[in-house]
Amino acid sequence: MGFSRIALTAIVTTISVGLSGCATPKGQLMKLNTSQINLRSMQTRAFDTTDEKKALRSVISTLQDFDFLIDEANRVLGVVSATRRNDWAQITVTVRPRGETQVEVRANLEYNRKGVEDPSIYRKFFTFLEKSMFLTAHEVD
Repeated sequence: MGFSRIALTAIVTTISVGLSGCATPKGQLMKLNTSQINLRSMQTRAFDTTDEKKALRSVISTLQDFDFLIDEANRVLGVVSATRRNDWAQITVTVRPRGETQVEVRANLEYNRKGVEDPSIYRKFFTFLEKSMFLTAHEVD
């Protein structure tokens, strides 16, 4: 019983010391959050469909059109991960319901293990995805 109390004290102390090193001034914290919100905005689009299965198929088709190899596709979780080995690019795309009439698609692209923050790249991806979703919705191959 005494051992678990000592272990618990050690864990709490370790966490407290670790968290104290993570403190940032309030101004930096707000700047970081604004940056993250802007990035998330670039990475996310809503589409007027409730068919997540078709949206995932469109995501996979779009990624393949961009020469990505699909590493994993999980329909239950709504996640597709893919890699383009010729230039060390990796992407994870999630599809989830948004309200009653839409799905939300979020793409997170890394190049050489660094997050991509160029809005033009995400715009290009979503433009092609929108076309693919239109074709899939109208069953055009």
